[in-house]
Amino acid sequence: MAEFRLPKNSRLQKGGQTHKAEGATRVRKFKVYRYDPDKGENPHYDNFEIDLDKCGPMVLDALIKMKSEQDSTLTFRRSCREGICGSCSMNMNGKNGLACTTAIEDLKGDIRITPLPSMDVIKDLVPDFTHFYAQYASIEPWLKTKTTTPSGKERLQSPEEREKLDGLYECILCACCSTSCPSYWWNSDKFLGPAILLQAYRWLADSRDEMTGERLDELEDPFRLYRCHTIMNCSNACPKGLSPARAIAEIKKLEAERQV
Repeated sequence: MAEFRLPKNSRLQKGGQTHKAEGATRVRKFKVYRYDPDKGENPHYDNFEIDLDKCGPMVLDALIKMKSEQDSTLTFRRSCREGICGSCSMNMNGKNGLACTTAIEDLKGDIRITPLPSMDVIKDLVPDFTHFYAQYASIEPWLKTKTTTPSGKERLQSPEEREKLDGLYECILCACCSTSCPSYWWNSDKFLGPAILLQAYRWLADSRDEMTGERLDELEDPFRLYRCHTIMNCSNACPKGLSPARAIAEIKKLEAERQV
């Protein structure tokens, strides 16, 4: 697993604060990455002890408890707490996932929490998604048509056509897959990455979309698509159980078929 991207001209310093769970009988230790650009200090780890008898079962519960009771400056994203919004994506014990759906008991030993790998860090566990969202916008993720919409009607699909979108529309853009991909670590400036390519295939697979040729033209590039080497880290990391690798293979198949 790649490391998160350290701020320029900095190194990870040793030390950091330790927050104890006094009087607790069931304690779990957490090692949390800390970085505050306003302080001008190098990143470091802080240690937290959490009383499991007074904490919810998920890693996000522990983080909220740390922030509420031990250190109010701890910064992370969260919203739905149900694995729907993708806000709390981070790296826990070397694997990307959602803090709200990752059980504390499923992680062995002391738990190390860092931001997603390969992304610049804004503060603590908050990565900068600016480039990731720009890549998403570049695929024009909306229905594109040439024909006029039937008067007073929707563009209909058969149940079989709708079924082709299963395993695609569920993507929540948490970036767990893309930041698990070695090709994306090294070529994120040009390679779209697993999450964005899965989203691209979602529109290629949609029977209502009428711009398949143009979409494939935009993807047919040595870097944008073909930097995928089917390592499968993306499918292993997806917290929704999706397979970006399969979607990428389907795009490559469509590109090949139109050359025949």
